[in-house]
Amino acid sequence: MLPVARHAVLGLLASLLFIGPAGAQQAPAVGDKAPDFRLQDQNGKWHALGDYRGKWVVMYFYPKDNTPGCTTQACELRDNIFAFRELGAVILGVSVDDVASHKAFAEEHGLPFPILADADKQVTTRFGVLTRYMGMMELARRDTFIIDPEGRVAKHYMKVDPEGHSAMVLAELKRLGAKPVPGKSG
Repeated sequence: MLPVARHAVLGLLASLLFIGPAGAQQAPAVGDKAPDFRLQDQNGKWHALGDYRGKWVVMYFYPKDNTPGCTTQACELRDNIFAFRELGAVILGVSVDDVASHKAFAEEHGLPFPILADADKQVTTRFGVLTRYMGMMELARRDTFIIDPEGRVAKHYMKVDPEGHSAMVLAELKRLGAKPVPGKSG
């Protein structure tokens, strides 16, 4: 293949598979107040960021229920749930899937934390993680925000590798000053 033709083909493939922002909203910066939200979990219960004032919140966005990377990430967080709870941290998963999809996902994998449905994509947009995949599907990018007890972004992980991420977040919570809550050990 001629070099010019090879570049044209590679350019066409790149444009078809391009992963880019779907909205113009930027993610909140470290130190910014995290955007508030009101979303339903897999059981239909409503959650708002204000419900967790005074606690560390690990809010992780992921593309799609029951896909390999998303399942790995959710199960690693599940497997470390007691360590997160010991630090007084709450885990909230968010994707643009609906409540029914989240219910099936949470039940199949025994997820002991809320999985929030952002089917209208408003929260995903406000957090700056709504992404267009393959030029057409709008899904959440795999990002994690650690939100401090005052509701400010303490850490933002972009384009997370699901393997090992749970342990990385636990270490970061400790580095940020999250301390074991009396009566929550092991």
